[in-house]
Amino acid sequence: MSKDANLENADKEQAPAVAVRPANQRGAARLAAVQALYQMDIARTSLKATLDDFSAHLLGKEVEGEQYLPADADFFQQIVKGVVANQLFIDPLIDASLTSDWPVTRIDSTLRAVLRAGAFELTKRSDIPAKVIISEYLDVARAFYDGDVPGLVNGVLDTIARKVQADLSATD
Repeated sequence: MSKDANLENADKEQAPAVAVRPANQRGAARLAAVQALYQMDIARTSLKATLDDFSAHLLGKEVEGEQYLPADADFFQQIVKGVVANQLFIDPLIDASLTSDWPVTRIDSTLRAVLRAGAFELTKRSDIPAKVIISEYLDVARAFYDGDVPGLVNGVLDTIARKVQADLSATD
């Protein structure tokens, strides 16, 4: 299946939000950050309202019979705030890693949230190894998608990680 078909069918391939392996508190924060970014994108909720909602009702709590994993609340907020503050920097990086006929604005909201959160960490969190970031966001992608979409996430984030590394090497 082509990358274009994967992007177009991403909504159709959504699977239940079940983690592939047990998440640590940062992994749970990443998953919650993707959910918060999705909510902001779809419902057009403000950053403050979204952070308040997740902090009060979702992080590590039971909602509608579903137990949410304990999450590192500070790390969750860093990701969500960081994506919002750096979106004009992040989106072009994602666009450059996708085919020209599938800009970041054309992919579904969940996949866009995964890529934005991963790109934020890769570009702004040099204290976390790129392999760890990519692996964690692959787990997040697998929580939502079957099929080739996690591979797409891997490819895009790997491309961004290589660009970041090349830019760092050029400045040394």
